[in-house]
Amino acid sequence: MADTYENYVDGEWRASETGDTFEVRNPSDTTQVVAEVQQSSEADANGAVEAAAAAQDEWADTPGPARGKFLRETAKRMDQRRDELAETLASEEGKTLSEASGEVGRAVNIFYYYAERAMDYAGESYNPSAQGQNLYTVREPVGVAGLITPWNYPIAIPAWKMAPALATGNTVVCKLSGDAPTVYLKVVECMDEATDAAGVPDGVVNVLTGSGEEVGQPIIQHEDVDAVSFTGSRQVGDMIYEQATDAHKRIQTELGSKNPTIVTESADIEEAARIVGGGAFGVTGQACTATERVLVHESVEEEFVDALVDYAEGVEIGHSVEDPGMGPKVSESELETTLDYIETAQDEGATIEYGGGQPEGSEYEDGHFVEPTVVTGLDSDATVMQEEVFGPFAGIMTFSDLDEAIELANDVEYGLAAGIVTEDHNEANRFVDEIDFGIVKVNEATTGLELHVPFGGMNASSSETYREQGEEGMDYFTIIKTVYDSY
Repeated sequence: MADTYENYVDGEWRASETGDTFEVRNPSDTTQVVAEVQQSSEADANGAVEAAAAAQDEWADTPGPARGKFLRETAKRMDQRRDELAETLASEEGKTLSEASGEVGRAVNIFYYYAERAMDYAGESYNPSAQGQNLYTVREPVGVAGLITPWNYPIAIPAWKMAPALATGNTVVCKLSGDAPTVYLKVVECMDEATDAAGVPDGVVNVLTGSGEEVGQPIIQHEDVDAVSFTGSRQVGDMIYEQATDAHKRIQTELGSKNPTIVTESADIEEAARIVGGGAFGVTGQACTATERVLVHESVEEEFVDALVDYAEGVEIGHSVEDPGMGPKVSESELETTLDYIETAQDEGATIEYGGGQPEGSEYEDGHFVEPTVVTGLDSDATVMQEEVFGPFAGIMTFSDLDEAIELANDVEYGLAAGIVTEDHNEANRFVDEIDFGIVKVNEATTGLELHVPFGGMNASSSETYREQGEEGMDYFTIIKTVYDSY
């Protein structure tokens, strides 16, 4: 029988006042229930915000090194449970065990990173114009941070929102996605254990599960919430942005994208296929940085398509915990959306070079599996070349020169991650200068980013207010006070 997890509010585990739970199922085998979690209500959300508000002053007054100790003690416990966390993530979200292990390691390191940064992040000193004066800034926490996190990176994204918020003296209320909440609830178990070791006040960390309407909206709208950080769909993110700004809250959103990779005439084609294939089919394409638009020089199109099809053919599809080359989609609705997009591509005249359906075999019957898909024959304005598929999909177009390639790459509303594969450094530099994306990769997949550098998009991919990760992540959760001290 699957374990039941409660919400974590005001320093204790609590069942929802609704008395209801829902099941989290394994997308590789939907007959398996991974866990049961709380179907929380508006009252639960309000109680969590009130707990965070009550703890705010004490946590803000806690010295940075003490806050860092809490994060460090949490990271230690996560590290000790690394294998368990990876298996849980693979079982509920669909990443392969190797991919899940990488994400867990990233989350552990995020907590360690901000544990150290909590000790040296305070403000800056300046040279004053007058004698007998000190001039400096201090950074103070914004207050209560409402965090709304997605299912596709269910341990890394909550970690990179929560750790900098806590490091800088904010209290947090976090709503986890219902598709894959269990792995981070286990992180909260580590945090609960670390509170005693680090002397953390009750109410500093509050984490709930439930629907966006019943839990997410009350968090965003509560008058005691000072900052909101959201990662998810553009439709929901735009609505949250309007609500938060209308209430004069600080807001940060990271939304979808339609990420291109340009393959130039000078590129090593086999290497280009590896880079594009990894970016398109890794994590089952369920990443906001996944490669979906591939722009190939017309002189190497046939060679590249053959190489990418060979790559796709070599992707072993299977149950996540068995560590295949690619796992399932997270849910039936996500699977159906991807299949609908492929059907739309065919209706609009695409040629399916590889994939396009579900794998056959009894081992796939109870899971949400889909084949890696390569399509050609579509123009830039085709539906699947403009809208985010969020699955293992690569749509290929051709170009005749770099001007056209960059124009095509920028021909979307989004702007998160973009790449180029080239042996010509002039082409690479032009691409970096002219591409309208927040993350730019040269001879690397669009997916993946180190934890200490800024993460965020441009245009419709982001609110363009603040970046996440690294020091930029701490900047979001603080406000600057300028001090003139004359003596």
